[in-house]
Amino acid sequence: MRRFFIHPKEISNPTPALSDEEARHIKNVLRLKQGDNIRLFDGSGREYDAEIITLSNISVEVSILHRIDSIDDPPVEIDFAQAFLKARKMDLLVKQLTELGISKWIPFIAKRSVPKPDTKHLFKRTERWKKIVLETLKQSNRSRFTEIGETVSFKDIFGLAPDHDLKIVFWENESKPLHRSLSSYSSPCRKILAVMGPEGGFTPDEIEAARGAGFLTASLGPRTLRAETASLVACTLLQYLFGDMGKIVLTKMPASNTYF
Repeated sequence: MRRFFIHPKEISNPTPALSDEEARHIKNVLRLKQGDNIRLFDGSGREYDAEIITLSNISVEVSILHRIDSIDDPPVEIDFAQAFLKARKMDLLVKQLTELGISKWIPFIAKRSVPKPDTKHLFKRTERWKKIVLETLKQSNRSRFTEIGETVSFKDIFGLAPDHDLKIVFWENESKPLHRSLSSYSSPCRKILAVMGPEGGFTPDEIEAARGAGFLTASLGPRTLRAETASLVACTLLQYLFGDMGKIVLTKMPASNTYF
């Protein structure tokens, strides 16, 4: 069934209305009609089966048939902090990391970040990323928004650390692979802050500052990965270990880490 976004405030209305953009897509592209059933999601984890009751080129009103509590989101929240890369790479990462189930996207500026965007461009980029998230939610059957955080400095990331159970920086010069970095970690993990650097990597000073703020550091293996590839690998591994990507294979992380 086709999925469309509806603002949460609309749900309580007697005849909830979809946005103009969604209305045009329903009427002019999909050519749905009065009486057709559609699936709605409000970005908070809830979905709704609904029936189209009126439609025009700029308006679609529906009747909510029943609510569905979504179970698609992983049991762990991953906030992913990404140092600025080139524009197209950042756009693609927002899409792909949303597909992988991250809860929040936090762009930041590291010492070796190229380019360093100005305030005007940041606003445009943020609005673009929100649109990318919305379209990706429709495609990936997710029901909860990936929050787009404000662009911050690398040091500002440290202020977010206390709200997370696991804080980890992926660094190409780290000798310890992920499973060794996590070998002494035994606390329950419901919220993760993962940090990935720019194309040029983190400076040694940045890594020392992160360690001093309580972050673990880990390698992604012996091969040199492009920055955007490394981000996808890191997120996938975290979802496998702590989220729902590994539940078909493993019900829990083996104490000996023999699988990794």
